[in-house]
Amino acid sequence: MIKADIILHNAEILSMDQDFNHYEPGAIAITGKVIEAVGEEKEILSSYSADEMINCKGKILLPGFVNAHTHVPMTLLRGLADDLRLDVWLMGYMMPVEREFVSPDFVRLGTQLACAEMIRSGITSFADMYYFEEEVAKATAEIGMRAVCSHTVLKFPTPDAQFYEESLEMSRDFISRWKDHDLIVPSVAPHAPYTCTAEILKATAALAVEFDIPLHTHLAETASEVENMRRENRMPVIPYVKKQNLFDAKVLAAHCVHVDDGEMHTLLHSNAGVAHNPSSNMKLSSGVAPIKRMLDIGLNVGIGTDGPASNNDLDMFEEMRLTSFLQKGFSGDPTALPARTTLLMATRLGAQALHIGHLTGSLERGKRADLILIDLDPLHNSPRFKHDPNGAYAQVIYAAKATDVKDVMVNGRWLMRDQVLPGLDEEELLIHSREYARKIDQFLIKRESSVLSKLVAIGGTSEEESFEIQLKVRIDERQKMIDKLLGSEFEIIRKRHYREFDIYFFFADIEQGILRYREDEFLDEMGKIEQVRSRLTLIGPTSEDKFEQEVLLSRSRYLAPATQSPRFYREYFKPHLEKEIEKDRIRYLVRYKDVEFFINFDEIVKPGIGQFVEVKSRTWSRQDAEMKSRLITELIDYLGADLDEVTSDDYIEMVR
Repeated sequence: MIKADIILHNAEILSMDQDFNHYEPGAIAITGKVIEAVGEEKEILSSYSADEMINCKGKILLPGFVNAHTHVPMTLLRGLADDLRLDVWLMGYMMPVEREFVSPDFVRLGTQLACAEMIRSGITSFADMYYFEEEVAKATAEIGMRAVCSHTVLKFPTPDAQFYEESLEMSRDFISRWKDHDLIVPSVAPHAPYTCTAEILKATAALAVEFDIPLHTHLAETASEVENMRRENRMPVIPYVKKQNLFDAKVLAAHCVHVDDGEMHTLLHSNAGVAHNPSSNMKLSSGVAPIKRMLDIGLNVGIGTDGPASNNDLDMFEEMRLTSFLQKGFSGDPTALPARTTLLMATRLGAQALHIGHLTGSLERGKRADLILIDLDPLHNSPRFKHDPNGAYAQVIYAAKATDVKDVMVNGRWLMRDQVLPGLDEEELLIHSREYARKIDQFLIKRESSVLSKLVAIGGTSEEESFEIQLKVRIDERQKMIDKLLGSEFEIIRKRHYREFDIYFFFADIEQGILRYREDEFLDEMGKIEQVRSRLTLIGPTSEDKFEQEVLLSRSRYLAPATQSPRFYREYFKPHLEKEIEKDRIRYLVRYKDVEFFINFDEIVKPGIGQFVEVKSRTWSRQDAEMKSRLITELIDYLGADLDEVTSDDYIEMVR
């Protein structure tokens, strides 16, 4: 007799090995952290003995689930911002809150909370991507779970690094320290093509190749991501990252919702793994990935929960059920993605997608003892039928729930026995998590009360107090005035021709000001677009002083780059009202009597309210304003404008 440490027997075993061996009753012998043997109960008990014999009557024994993609510290951001599109959710809420609160302590607590939740859901291995990944690795190893821990690199500042070079160096140090750990596989994570530069993608790929470790990233998650990639780089996402040498590394690609057949074959030939995240994809309206096709061509596709902030849980049973149902529903084929295949994705294929299939994912001799026991006694698991050999797989996928997981073992060590987690004080974790929620609530309540605060949160602003003297006059034909200007003795310093597309966002509280999204198309002499510029301007309330027919305007302005679409700002700022203005502007900077003035010849195209000449100049004192007021009147009179047509209204005021 061969002596083992533990023998589990009288179980229904779903091995999830290459042959899908199914033993009932079955037994498994474990020595240390390794599986010694799996098979029929009679055979195992005739060859092996152990001091610890565990009767598993009424339970299914199978490999622990592999959560193929998540962000475990984000358990502390669960429910923070729901029912939003991905870009608004990520750029408008997650990243600003993360910049404010994410710290080593935050990451450690979030990881502990997530590990407890995952263990209760039967997860024994997971692939993480976050900041301060050292803390994720430490907490996970202490608890005893298996993980691919990926240090995140982005092109803009993160909670743990100001520059991507710093993130790369931190990744290198992290990988070096954890390279040969028994439970933790270190990894590098260029977040996504749209949050990384080509340089970052190449550098992270080289780092992954150097250390022979996985590279974890988001690819082709949304249709807009693909559209932007085509517009900016004239190719889809997968060819673009291939061009950056990403597939030189062992890639784990999260999402891959919007990929075509050619891209799938690129992933296959590159031995890339895919992490399917059905709940997150559906909740963020990212779409339904072509999972059946991926599996048909031979891709290793695992199932992930994604982070608890976009899901909002870490329940693998929910993900498995949804994975199968979505493929059936969207294909119109009830045979698409049967239960056995879905369970395979959550176990062996998931492990292979993470590039740890040699360690875990199936119950086989020589692999690590990562396993779970599921109780079949609850009402929702009864009755059970035996005529179909695939009935046990269907039982797990379609009927069982996370609450049915009774016991969890990783690396030969029990992490949960009879639904008790001996290594974690769950009540203490809850107390600390509620304190973080209180602090984040206070932060968001304060931020949401101010348009300026929300603007600062998504990318910063520069403040500009604007004092200007201006005169605007309605005119009949701007070209006549332009001709007169050019034929005058005025010194023409500069001319620009451009089209302006303005969207004004108004808020119920007028003290918040007006937010303007502006897109400028600069035109060359032939009328072709030579440059495009987008920006945001938060315009504060206007104060006025009149000088005869002119108006001195005093405004506080906050300027910020517009890096997102108008739709993003509409959904993020939630304006009470919005108005659009489109104008064709010919602008001259002139010098008149040693004073510089901007002269705008404007045609308001949308709505069609006519043509105007507008003369402006910056000022800094009342005396200066009075002097410039007289000069502007002279200038306007010289151009032939009718001073009876003077208006002090801005264009947006005319439109409103």
